[in-house]
Amino acid sequence: MNVKARIDELKSRLERWNYEYYILSESSVDDATFDAAMKELQALEKDHPELRTPDSPSQRVGGTVASKFSKVRHDTPMLSLDNTFSEEDLREFDRKIAKEVSDYTYVAELKIDGLSVSLKYDGGVLVRAATRGDGEVGEDITDNVKTIHSVPLRIPAKESLEVRGEIYMSKAAFERLNQEQLAQGETPFRNPRNAAVGSVRQLEASLVAKRRLDVFAYYLMDRKATATHYEAMTRLKNYGFQVNPETTLCHTIEDVVAFVQRIGALRPNLPYEIDGVVVKVNEYAKYDDIGATTKFPKWATAYKFPAEEVRTKLRALTFQIGRTGVVTPVAELDPVMVSGSLVSRATLHNEDYCLQKDIRVGDTIIVRKAGEIIPEVVRVDLSLRPEGLEPFAMRPDCPKCGAPILRKEGEADHYCTNPHCDAKKIEGLIHFASKDAYDIDGMGEAAVEVLYNAGFLSTVADIFRLEEHAQELARIDGYGEKKIANLLDGINRSKANNFDRLIFALGIRHVGQKTAKNIAEMFPSIDALMNATLLDLMMAKDTGDATAESIAAYFADSGNRALIEELRTLGLNMAYSSAKLQVATPFSGKTVVVTGTLQNYSRSDAERLIEQYGGVASSAVSKKTDYILAGSAAGSKLDKGKALGIAIIDEETFVRMLASVASPDDETR
Repeated sequence: MNVKARIDELKSRLERWNYEYYILSESSVDDATFDAAMKELQALEKDHPELRTPDSPSQRVGGTVASKFSKVRHDTPMLSLDNTFSEEDLREFDRKIAKEVSDYTYVAELKIDGLSVSLKYDGGVLVRAATRGDGEVGEDITDNVKTIHSVPLRIPAKESLEVRGEIYMSKAAFERLNQEQLAQGETPFRNPRNAAVGSVRQLEASLVAKRRLDVFAYYLMDRKATATHYEAMTRLKNYGFQVNPETTLCHTIEDVVAFVQRIGALRPNLPYEIDGVVVKVNEYAKYDDIGATTKFPKWATAYKFPAEEVRTKLRALTFQIGRTGVVTPVAELDPVMVSGSLVSRATLHNEDYCLQKDIRVGDTIIVRKAGEIIPEVVRVDLSLRPEGLEPFAMRPDCPKCGAPILRKEGEADHYCTNPHCDAKKIEGLIHFASKDAYDIDGMGEAAVEVLYNAGFLSTVADIFRLEEHAQELARIDGYGEKKIANLLDGINRSKANNFDRLIFALGIRHVGQKTAKNIAEMFPSIDALMNATLLDLMMAKDTGDATAESIAAYFADSGNRALIEELRTLGLNMAYSSAKLQVATPFSGKTVVVTGTLQNYSRSDAERLIEQYGGVASSAVSKKTDYILAGSAAGSKLDKGKALGIAIIDEETFVRMLASVASPDDETR
């Protein structure tokens, strides 16, 4: 027997049967025939491992176990979409498109409630799958995605290409999973999206394989292969991808509005959760002229359905404390399904919020999800209020430590006055280690609480001393040798994080991620920041008076300065590293618009280089534009630039301008 020929034959059959079953919802063979073919393939590959390939159907069973997910940088950023919330918003979106281009159509698609994924193919074989992450950098989840049957492991394409899609869990798969969770005494997932995200982030691929995830493909990054997005979706279907069957070509914005109305009525009966409709201009040639912001393309928008409002009973009021000491009232509810999630608690924000809405225990209240994410109380149904309900009253003390709470003048929030409150410390530690802040692998909320209650953590600096207690950690239930090693590895690797992450992680009031980056760019070391005056801080980009005062007050505190010195001694990076060159270049201070198709660079790569070399990459041509980098098939932006007398450069000139400056690596030596 020719083993290779038999393996190829089995692979071909199994791929076809998988496609029939998972994409076409039909099958030409029974389960026994499929299972027999799979077992034969696995046996042959076991005896001849040199013939096992990454695209083999046998690789879908998920035998790999990862210690963590490695980071990957996207070739082209995965931008988010701007939102619209009404039919009039959609018409306004259309008016803006009409100002830039003519003779266009739209494609309307369902906005699946899942998580975005980038699928990269080389020579027709799936070589990488990555999460969206922050849009620039995601996580490698290739082994897990290979277990998803609606993702082809091989496609009939020789060139390298990238497909983007949405990983989701059907309502039926979600119900089955939660039944299994309950049967095993585990906590059920709140909604299908959380279940899908939690499944994808399993480190053991065989567990992912059991979760029955799916993927709808929604974008083909190769715009040169087709003229329109609708044609690209047809191409993806021909490649074997699952494309949502509701995807519709719309000739006018009124067709889009009619589509939204139809889907709104259909939504409750769909076999998966959606939270809106995505609308894209169909013709790729129009995209350059329409442009994009740094956050989202202007040629697409996401229509969000109105938040679902549900009635339930307010059974009790509790209070929780955050990392800054803010004490917040919380509504404890009769559990109710809201937009696909089981909701039993909702934030009540502060005392004024409760008094203005006259919220009382025992009321029937209307709940919805703010932005489809956070449950909130909309109003009280006064027609159903029983007699004798007590008006809301803010508690006088901290729910954790019992210290008095204080409402600061001019603010709506109440704060715990105890600087040593355990709840404040735990929340501060959780924030510091969180993914958005210092991103310490293995230091989730549960781990922080366990380590704090076990006496190993009190301050942020204690996180970086855990290595001294490695043997003692082994006494904690659930902390085996491997878990401890992974935790300590995650802590040590985090020390190299860029300085802006540390600024955000410290939990300084009013300082978010964006502000932290702006501050780090202006004050690129901890010493520069600690020595900055209030006036200096006010000069930082997008930093208002309150933020500047908060930063100044933080570093004026002797305890905070002592913490910084501890962290410095423990080896944390205290300097900001920028990708921008710190020398004059032909692009320094220049505004550049990239249009048309370049031979050696994607548009995002060219724009990244422009900014790295000190320039500003813009999507719109104006009198302030200094250069237009024009590739082939450049459209109206080139014409507008010529009319304004803006300097036009081609790709060859662009390369020469880059080459005239030492490389970034040379400049840092």
